Amino acid sequence: MQQAEKHIAIFASGGGSNARKIIEYFRNSDQIAVKLVVVNKRDAGVLEIAESFSIETLVISRTAFANPDFLLPALVERNIDYIALAGFLWLVPAFLVDAFPRRILNIHPALLPKYGGKGMYGHFVHEAVKAANERESGMTIHLIDNEYDRGETLFQVRCHLEPEDSAEQIAAKVLALEHRYYAAVLEQFILKGEVNADSMSEGL
Repeated sequence: MQQAEKHIAIFASGGGSNARKIIEYFRNSDQIAVKLVVVNKRDAGVLEIAESFSIETLVISRTAFANPDFLLPALVERNIDYIALAGFLWLVPAFLVDAFPRRILNIHPALLPKYGGKGMYGHFVHEAVKAANERESGMTIHLIDNEYDRGETLFQVRCHLEPEDSAEQIAAKVLALEHRYYAAVLEQFILKGEVNADSMSEGL
């Protein structure tokens, strides 16, 4: 008997390059489908991406995001099974974590537990990595709990940094890893309940 199709909601705040990769990856899948893109900025570029793939979008305010009587029914009505955070900058409320146990994943542009926590996102992460003269960086895919960037790590991949790399160059290296691995990790976790890092070749 074929397993029922699993539905993903992507939560995003910005341009949506990771969201695009996830949507493209599952576009022809008969097991996993992106059904909803939730956005907290009305001018976010990810809205155009979702609309170009005919995926429903939902723009939410902070008040709506904190209201279980709004957000949970919106997800239940669309039969959402998993949530993938892709550059979503708000802390996920406890009621949502409780409603989706081990079913909310996030991607972070550093090797957690380094360079995580409140305020550590986007260019702030890469500038901190540069300031510390790190010789490697990478990205982490992890489950969400009630603190920023503290949930169980599912997958990490590293990239080598050169001393002359700027924060922008570090960002580009890390983003390439995000684009390569996030959707594949989502697929493996959703279908198998775990991620086998050995099954994915590291590096680019």
